Amino acid sequence: MRRATRALSPIADAMAPSAYRIQAMVDGLDQVALAMERKWGVGRLRLLVSDFLRAKFDEQKDRLDAALRSGEERFVAAQVEGMRRAWDALDRAAHEAGAKPLAPQVWECVLPSTGEIISLVRSEDEAHHVAREGRVFTTAEIAILIEALGEDVLTVKQKFPGAAVTGIRRKAPIDWSRGDEIPF
Repeated sequence: MRRATRALSPIADAMAPSAYRIQAMVDGLDQVALAMERKWGVGRLRLLVSDFLRAKFDEQKDRLDAALRSGEERFVAAQVEGMRRAWDALDRAAHEAGAKPLAPQVWECVLPSTGEIISLVRSEDEAHHVAREGRVFTTAEIAILIEALGEDVLTVKQKFPGAAVTGIRRKAPIDWSRGDEIPF
C-alpha cells in the first residue's frame, strides 16, 4: 500500500514551517513600522519626504504585498528586507530635511465618576501617537465639548475669572407619556 505524500504549502497548511517563518518576518517588520509611527506619527513620515522617495516607498510596499500573496518564503524575505530599508530611508530623509519627530505633550485627567484616565493632546497627529494607551481627546474636541455645554458656562467663566466648573447638572428627560409640568 502506497502512502500519498503531499508537499507542505504555507497557503494550504497553516502549520507548515514556512508559514511560521513568513509570519515571524512580518511580525518583525510590523515592529519596525510601529516604532516609526511612534516616532513620527501614524501616516506622517511618508509626507515628510520628497515625492520621489514617497513613490519609491509605496512601490516597495506593493512589492511586499505581492510577495505575501505569493506565499513564497524567499520572495517575502527579500521584500521584508526591502521594506526595512525603505523605512530607514524615510527616517533618514526626514531627519536630513530637518523634520522633527513627534514629541506630544500629553496631559492626563481622571474621570471623577469612574476613575478612568483620559489623555488630552494638542492635535490629531499627537492623538494617533498615543491612542494605543487609552482614550484620547484633542484640544479641538475639548472646544466642541465646551461649546456643547452652552453659552451660560462661557458667560460665567467670563464674568467670574477663576471660577471652576465642579459639575454639570442635566435636566431630567421629559416623560412624554405624562407631558410637561404645569407651572401653576
